[in-house]
Amino acid sequence: MGTGLGVLGFYGVLGASRLLGDASTPTAAATSPLAARPPHFRPRARRIIHIYLNGGPSQVDTFDPKPALAKWTGKILPGGNLTTERPLGAALPSPFAFGRHGGSGLEISEIFPHTARHADDLCVVRSMHANTPNHEQSMRLMNCGDERLSRPSYGAWLTYGLGTENENLPGFIALCPGLPVSDVSNWRSAFLPGIYQGTHIDTRKTKPEELVENIRNARLGPSEQRRQLDLLAELNAEHRRLRGDDPQLEARIQSFELAFRMQMQATDAFDVSREPESVRAMYGNSVQSRQLLIARRLVERGVRVVQCYHGDVQPWDSHDLIADAHRNLAREVDQGIGALLTDLKRLGLLEDTLVVCGGEFGRTPAVEMPAPGTPGNGKGRDHNHHGFSVWLAGGGVKGGQAYGATDEFGFRAVEKPVHVHDLHATMLHLMGFDHERLTYRYAGRDFRLTDVAGEVVHGLLA
Repeated sequence: MGTGLGVLGFYGVLGASRLLGDASTPTAAATSPLAARPPHFRPRARRIIHIYLNGGPSQVDTFDPKPALAKWTGKILPGGNLTTERPLGAALPSPFAFGRHGGSGLEISEIFPHTARHADDLCVVRSMHANTPNHEQSMRLMNCGDERLSRPSYGAWLTYGLGTENENLPGFIALCPGLPVSDVSNWRSAFLPGIYQGTHIDTRKTKPEELVENIRNARLGPSEQRRQLDLLAELNAEHRRLRGDDPQLEARIQSFELAFRMQMQATDAFDVSREPESVRAMYGNSVQSRQLLIARRLVERGVRVVQCYHGDVQPWDSHDLIADAHRNLAREVDQGIGALLTDLKRLGLLEDTLVVCGGEFGRTPAVEMPAPGTPGNGKGRDHNHHGFSVWLAGGGVKGGQAYGATDEFGFRAVEKPVHVHDLHATMLHLMGFDHERLTYRYAGRDFRLTDVAGEVVHGLLA
């Protein structure tokens, strides 16, 4: 009888741990798909913050200076223009000045002064290239490793491989004021279990209870909600027993559990008003700055992957008046980027936080020709997937360097080209994974983020 009472007491302890979302208990670790798991080998980074400049920032106006363009102003580039989405005209030199920064002398455009202060932490990959000059396909490639639908995003792959360090919050969160092109396909889980998909937060809203809807139950307390969920779990388990394994049902069950646990920490994590005034002033007041501060608070609390999209649809898609458009866009995000890097250093997080910044492709060094009968001013750039820039910092990356190069006009990657698959392989490597071994069997095939390609770019590593 005494032993039986002891078992009942032990069951109560486990129940309390479940209520508190404690992943340290054997039961929680064994049953929760979000429980923290080790990678293949010792990682350099434990988390990722991806600053996504959706729409395609121009490499020749940001991180890849091309003075040769000035010599060809008003002239067709020698060798002609590469094929892009729209017809192109003469060379269009950058309206911005570039300067050398830090001990490394890394060249960065004047429109990113706050980011430039961290030049010695940045590894600018100037030789990125993708497959197509279209937003939808290129965004899916950058986020999911494939231009087609029904492929898991890299955030879902990492959450599947690693779990999360805090089971009271999603392992993968996408912050965006609105929705980017291809919307939820950018953070989908596809054929991976649904619990690994990204959680979208619309950062146009400011109050924590608005950012995460229905975060509080006005009618039931935690214990009553727990009993309700336990009953629901029993009914779902019976439903599953009669019908066999159903990944969608399992994802729904786990989503109920995660939503319950989020009540304990989500409000705190998204409430930037709890930060000191000096920290909030350092980040600035733009939507992008605020969501970068939220990103820091999330990774600080154990979230594995946080994406910060610049804005709704494709704000960096500067087909017209690129001088004004890019300057204004950079002003919205630059202070926040500089503050994020400063803040991560202050907290000792940069060394094991991988920060990635860039878009789905770049822009042409030649002017875009407006179609007959359509508005256009001849001062914008078309999409360019042949060569563009992405920078990385922290998390085992070798800072203060420009890796690879485009041609003298910034059109095509010609030196040490890095495909998106290579970038993904390198990101997974920094997080402790062999990209060829992180697989999931679906429809009779072992799928992976990098499909059948990708090489780790060791030149980017410290």
